[in-house]
Amino acid sequence: MLKLSGVIITYNEERNIERCLQSLVGIVDEIVVVDSFSTDNTKAICEKYKVTFIEQQFLGYIEQKNFALQQASHDYIVSLDGDEALSETLRDTILKLKDNWQWDGYYCNRFNNFCGQWIKHSDWYPNRKLRVFDRRKASWKGINPHDNVVLHDPKAKTGQLKGDLLHWTYQTYSEFNQKTEYFSSIAAKAYFDLGKKASLWKIVFNPTWAFFKSYVLRLGFLDGLNGLVICIQTANITFLKYTKLRELYKNQD
Repeated sequence: MLKLSGVIITYNEERNIERCLQSLVGIVDEIVVVDSFSTDNTKAICEKYKVTFIEQQFLGYIEQKNFALQQASHDYIVSLDGDEALSETLRDTILKLKDNWQWDGYYCNRFNNFCGQWIKHSDWYPNRKLRVFDRRKASWKGINPHDNVVLHDPKAKTGQLKGDLLHWTYQTYSEFNQKTEYFSSIAAKAYFDLGKKASLWKIVFNPTWAFFKSYVLRLGFLDGLNGLVICIQTANITFLKYTKLRELYKNQD
């Protein structure tokens, strides 16, 4: 029977971390938490469980998660954020992998809770994530803050797990607004470092398309008011990312 490591990165997750840890107990053989020096009760909550708790200055989302992978004792990984948890069905499915691991990595659908409502449409469901994998064959990549696990071999084979990865995302509109500002700034800086440009066309078209795709094509309107809020913010974060990128180039002159 192979052994699994649960790997989590945290910063001020006292609202969610216990639920996350409880969902891993009995499924993984160790839990590794890499924390960016939380100022709330995250550390105290983690210490109630049998976890390896490591404090590491935040390196960036992708860099921090790759650092966390290397702290695990086992190569087979279940990777979660502090505001995520395994559903009962997903727990059972992952447990069965310990006797029957077949692929290089496994996808699961992430089910997002926004302001107390489970969101079933737009770009938010099914929000497929590769979160169970062999770390020898994969790593975190992407453009901050949009990280994702990528298998190194383009011919690598993946499976789909039953059950949902539950994600308690923003619980107030104000929190959503603040994070939109925060993440758009990170994305703009990442694009700037990569030499990407912010043409007027991108500033106008990309947010418009983002809204139309999520609200109309992916049926975001079926989630009511919160669906509308999400789709507007999907457009807004795209707009802010490109306008902030344009500003970075302007300030460089």
